[in-house]
Amino acid sequence: MSAAPGGEVIVYEAPDGEVRVDVRLDRETVWLTQAQMAELFGRERSVVTKHVRNAFQEGELDPAAVCAKFAHTAADGKTYQVDHYNLDVVISVGYRVKSLRGTQFRIWATRTLREHLVRGYTINQQRFEQNARELEAALALVRKAAAGEALTTDQGRGLVDVIARYTQTFLLLQRYDEGLLEEPKGNRGGVLPAVEEARAAIGRLKADLIGRGEATDLFGREREEGLAALLGNLDQSVFGEPAYPTVESKAAHLLYFTIKNHPFSDGNKRIGSFLFVDFLNRNGRLFRDGQAVINDVGLAALALLVAASAPKDKDVMIRLVMNMLAGPQP
Repeated sequence: MSAAPGGEVIVYEAPDGEVRVDVRLDRETVWLTQAQMAELFGRERSVVTKHVRNAFQEGELDPAAVCAKFAHTAADGKTYQVDHYNLDVVISVGYRVKSLRGTQFRIWATRTLREHLVRGYTINQQRFEQNARELEAALALVRKAAAGEALTTDQGRGLVDVIARYTQTFLLLQRYDEGLLEEPKGNRGGVLPAVEEARAAIGRLKADLIGRGEATDLFGREREEGLAALLGNLDQSVFGEPAYPTVESKAAHLLYFTIKNHPFSDGNKRIGSFLFVDFLNRNGRLFRDGQAVINDVGLAALALLVAASAPKDKDVMIRLVMNMLAGPQP
């Protein structure tokens, strides 16, 4: 007999209204304790115990297959592991005590289980279809960027790296039935740079790029306090809770907003990528298992994906980046 997860609890009420029992639904069956069966059938618990024991001794039922332990909080506030028995046992005892309520419970349980199985299938099917649509949307973004004439060979390899990481995330999440693009659990927190600190860092980046002939004076010129507004938005709270509670969420939105909101006259993709990497580094999330979570070429390709994406695809892009940063979820 093994411990089992709690499952869902629903209430069974006998047609005569004289009995109400909390029934656990788990592993596609219902579960009752011996005390609950005694209440359901209107018999002493010792009678139920005897019939359960006989069903096992006669080989009618296998205890390993029909018994499980579930956590139960007693009146003293302590939690105990209590033996529960599935529908096969309930039906067997019901027949043995010749209880009309046993027949009524069997009919109710069969109908309830059928409804839950159908509902569960429907929910899973809807989830799968939604995941498939989001995967197609993400792949469409990659195809669009890959078709661009300005895409270099290195950037093309970066797109392959991005989609390979993303596809692995998809396979892992599907395996655990977590949903393709659901937000990962992530790591709570994430310290953003102060506005003046970020401006100074961008200024140093600008000077370096100009010195190499890779930027003009327009690079990094801020539009109407755009950087301050962006960082302030990422650091805001909603009802006392962070609007972006994890490092992965802040990082993904920092990259997206910098590129899509155009807070600078020029260089938004490069600045967004720079701030993205700086933020991950200052929060200890730039490396995982000794390797960078994304390389330079992959980052350039990811920035192109964000830039090419339509506003309606924002959630897809954000979740894609978050899942890449979080890696496989347990």
